[in-house]
Amino acid sequence: MTHTIIFYEDKNFEGHQYECSGDCSDMLCYLNRCNSIMVESGCFMIYEQPHYKGQQFLVHKGEYPDWLGKNDCVCSCCEIPMGSSHEVKLFERMEYGGQMMALVDDCPNVMDMFQTNHIFSCKVIGGSWLFFEQSNYKGRMYLIRPGEYTRFTEWGGLSARVGSIKRIIDYEN
Repeated sequence: MTHTIIFYEDKNFEGHQYECSGDCSDMLCYLNRCNSIMVESGCFMIYEQPHYKGQQFLVHKGEYPDWLGKNDCVCSCCEIPMGSSHEVKLFERMEYGGQMMALVDDCPNVMDMFQTNHIFSCKVIGGSWLFFEQSNYKGRMYLIRPGEYTRFTEWGGLSARVGSIKRIIDYEN
């Protein structure tokens, strides 16, 4: 199923627009700025820099008439596929070294659950996840899709600090 997100240069869905179905690594050739967003279906991660870099923002089906409150620089986006089951294996060292910790549900406080808040590598077996730098789903977030990440820089992390972890679930059900 193809999902759709529409970016508008002005507030309240006005001005030049760009419609996207799926991933777009560089929207700068389509839009000068982004001040409102409409997600017709699906769930997307949008980025302030091209090629899925910089600050990330999660948006799901709905209207965002005044996006400027977040950041008018939206330069790339990717669709987040919804999985039926979630599982992630976390490692305390790079390249899957050290103690392995497994999750199948949300974790509001990594330190309380695993006695560490540093995750250096991970393997996502199922579903898409959000890693947050702080506990209780606060601070900078990182999208972690199915695959293997031998070090935190591969998911865009500025450090190995992970304070909380949340599953991305289907918002349309």
